Amino acid sequence: MAGYNPYQQAGNQPNPPIQSQYGPNGPQIQYGGTPQPGYGPQGTPQPDQGYFPPQGQAGVNNDGGMGALTGRMGGMELGGDAAAPYRPNKKKNRHAYHNLEQSSAPAQAFAAPSPGQFGHTNAGNSLQYGSDHPYAGQQVTQAMNQFPAQASAPFSPGLQASNQGFRQTSQPETAAVGPGVSQGKVDPEQIPSIPRLRDGAAQYYLENVYPTMEQHLPPPAAVPFVAHDQGNSSPKFARLTLNNIPSTQEALASTALPLGIVLQPLAPLQDGEHAVPVLDFGDVGGNKLVCNMCTFPNDVPPEYFAPTDPSGVRVDRAQRPELTVGTVEFTVPKEYWAKEPVGLHWLFLIDVGQEAINRGFLQAFCEGILLSLYADHQQEGEEDGQTNGEASETPRRIPPGAKVGFVTFDRAMYFFNCNAKLEQAQMLVMPDLDEPFVPLGSDGLFVDPYKSKPVITGLLRKLPSLFSRNKNPEPALLPALKATQEALALTGGKIVCSLSALPTWGPGRLFLRDKNDLHGIETERKLFQTEHAEWRTMASKMVSSGIGVDFFLAAASGGYMDIATIGHVSAVSGGEIFFYPTFSAPRDVLRLTKEIERTVIRETGYQALMKVRCSNGLQVSSYHGNFLQHNFGADLELGSVDADKALGVMFSYDGKLDSKLDAHFQCALLYTTASGERRVRCTNTVASVSESIPEVMRYLDQDAIVSMIAKEAATRMTERTLKDIRNALTEKTIDILAGHRRTGSSSHPPGQLVLPENLKEFGMYILGLLKSRAFKAGHEPSDRRTHTMRFLKSASPLELSLFLYPRIVPLHTLPDNSCFPDPETGHLIIPPCLRASFSRIEVGGAYLVDDGQICLLWLHEHVSPNLLEDLFGPGNTNLADLDHSLSSLPVLETHLNAQVRNLIAYWGSVRGSKVLTLQLARQGLDGAEYEFARLLVEDRNNEAQSYVDWLVHLHRGIQMELAGQRKKEEGEGGGVGAGLEGAMAGLSNLIGR
Repeated sequence: MAGYNPYQQAGNQPNPPIQSQYGPNGPQIQYGGTPQPGYGPQGTPQPDQGYFPPQGQAGVNNDGGMGALTGRMGGMELGGDAAAPYRPNKKKNRHAYHNLEQSSAPAQAFAAPSPGQFGHTNAGNSLQYGSDHPYAGQQVTQAMNQFPAQASAPFSPGLQASNQGFRQTSQPETAAVGPGVSQGKVDPEQIPSIPRLRDGAAQYYLENVYPTMEQHLPPPAAVPFVAHDQGNSSPKFARLTLNNIPSTQEALASTALPLGIVLQPLAPLQDGEHAVPVLDFGDVGGNKLVCNMCTFPNDVPPEYFAPTDPSGVRVDRAQRPELTVGTVEFTVPKEYWAKEPVGLHWLFLIDVGQEAINRGFLQAFCEGILLSLYADHQQEGEEDGQTNGEASETPRRIPPGAKVGFVTFDRAMYFFNCNAKLEQAQMLVMPDLDEPFVPLGSDGLFVDPYKSKPVITGLLRKLPSLFSRNKNPEPALLPALKATQEALALTGGKIVCSLSALPTWGPGRLFLRDKNDLHGIETERKLFQTEHAEWRTMASKMVSSGIGVDFFLAAASGGYMDIATIGHVSAVSGGEIFFYPTFSAPRDVLRLTKEIERTVIRETGYQALMKVRCSNGLQVSSYHGNFLQHNFGADLELGSVDADKALGVMFSYDGKLDSKLDAHFQCALLYTTASGERRVRCTNTVASVSESIPEVMRYLDQDAIVSMIAKEAATRMTERTLKDIRNALTEKTIDILAGHRRTGSSSHPPGQLVLPENLKEFGMYILGLLKSRAFKAGHEPSDRRTHTMRFLKSASPLELSLFLYPRIVPLHTLPDNSCFPDPETGHLIIPPCLRASFSRIEVGGAYLVDDGQICLLWLHEHVSPNLLEDLFGPGNTNLADLDHSLSSLPVLETHLNAQVRNLIAYWGSVRGSKVLTLQLARQGLDGAEYEFARLLVEDRNNEAQSYVDWLVHLHRGIQMELAGQRKKEEGEGGGVGAGLEGAMAGLSNLIGR
């Protein structure tokens, strides 16, 4: 039939003919409904075009989201100014020894992975970088401007790069958004785009290594990259907010920027990066050394002496990692042992109450433990009666020396002896809740999971049936925590606890505190912290014993769990909360089991102390994260620390910095590894010092600044009202942008919103923060707010970046070569992401949305039946007939199915602590659709403005600040909750200037 479209829904207005995917010309077309303006004819993509033009052009003329404002507002356009000249090298060899002309390993040595090896890198629509690119072929000294730019270069929205270090050389130092006329409409592509920033950076770092000393500006946190440690720690371990620090407190105050560092001491590395070197000097340590921090000269111990060459450098420097790399570990002597270090002891504390059994939570939790210990436990032929010799061949998932133990609880506690000599586990009941004790010796409670594999697998498989008749709906959690703390008191370790109902039984019982009568008033902050003295005491005992606690909480039908109290134990001890507010089996089973697996197999240390030091002239002013600090100035104590945890440290001035010297920062983490070795991990970071504010603004780390602001705001949730915090975030954003306008961009017309080149997306990130469940206006359950608050305090820059702005990929328009390895390089070809706005959503579309916490597959109500069959299998042509509990795609031989599975696998490898599983969000059918709408952060939602309205409000505040007419906001008016009318009035004033 002429003009027939197999994707056309019956009864809909026919669209222009679209060639069928299954037509005579073979697979050529995208799945789609209505072709959007700006898209070319369907068909085979040209080499440089793919199936769509540069990211973001589709949907510009849509009426949804920001498009609804375009008929009433003037356009915005970007301009530029002349780039600053090169900064002269102030001192060739500064206080830290840097020989950049003879670096130990050039970037070329770290080539991209060979074909077939993905290595956490990706490729999308290619950007070509020539020899004149700012990273290509330059010998860059520490003090010079390593990002030259041509003067008065125009902004091109087609360039998918927008951050120094990988942006095109034609990019200006600042971006200016101001009134302009473009056919009477606002082009959203003319305002800063986070997807464009990420895609451009990912494309650059696909083929280039980040040299930690030669370049001052780290890659965006959400972008995978390979770092070459040249004596300055990788940004994966430490990110400074300012990589060029003002010399005085007054200069810093004029910028309103935070001076701080975000630390992730055990951050995971990726393929192509060298492991952190581990050194053992035993019981000891030119003739003199000078401390980088205090500049005090010290004698070198004879055991460490080495002669120097004519330039004053030790002749053995190249052979000593502690002198050449920024991150290094030292094994420590016995005087640093609080107790004899042993392999990490894991204690699984399992809720066997009625709620856990009825909802399938207990069975799923046991399955997750089995998966974390024995990845092959589901293979055929594995029986409970397997011999120990056969079990010992199971690949180890935890280090040798690590042990596991099992305790269950409801209104009583049940300890299990899993000794390898037993045929099956023995259960001992502890009914005493007031003074619980451990009825087992350590040899019976804690066992090698591979020697006792038959006993453990038999126990975990029988637990659901063993307690199937349990009628106790009220768990006694605090007594169980007391008993497990006593069991681990001598060794330290990690507790992994499940809970499916509010613990309302026994000592430390909790009750319903959130009755919806405190929301929106000053006393609401009481709901975000515990008021129970016994729980506070329990948390302190966990830390002093070197124990960390992770909770897996499954709220009964979204009920109240008092995360503020329960989570206090995990927050103080350095643990984590995995929260399932509406747990449903089987939908959430895969996610639960995978997150238990990740908890166990990720790098984890325990019994940790942390100390942060800085150069003379600076001092630590505050810490923000999840830890215990008895008094300010004392070391930070953590029961456990893992690869996904980060914290922030703020600095203040106690003198003036010497601009001829660098500023140095060091984090020393003393901890016991999972294999039982006591070590200190030293993370060293260096920054330049400048008396020029424009130079300071050129080396800002946007992700670190956002992280520090988010962590400090989360810390204030227990001290101030949410309304005050929202206003403070708004005022802080205006202060920072006004500071830049005042000090570095006075040449621009007053009607332009001028953004620092490295903070162009800062406003969008802060808007995402204001829309988060922690700070958003309106009603939000206190459990959700508290959980998000604790997450923000411990989130890594990577995880926070995705959380504040999700990545979205349309599946119905995937080019044929997307999500498959490039035949020439072997890199996975990743399609560009869309902006998080409903104006980008097409009729009949399918979209994958990931914010680092959940991953939604959103399907339009008119999605193509052919697309559904290709994704979910033959016969799945009706949206309503799909399994709503689906958590992963079936493995099919269709092209689209393979593409999406590859994309999901890749995204899962560049995430934080939460694993990636799918959740369906079918338009008009699933409640997850509301979550999808919430993630469209550029639109007006979550009780806050749209991105355009927000920029207008910021511009108005900046203008008032520069005119001396601004008053700090005391209420909500004009803040992030301002309505459309206020935004429109502000824009009218803006255009009239």
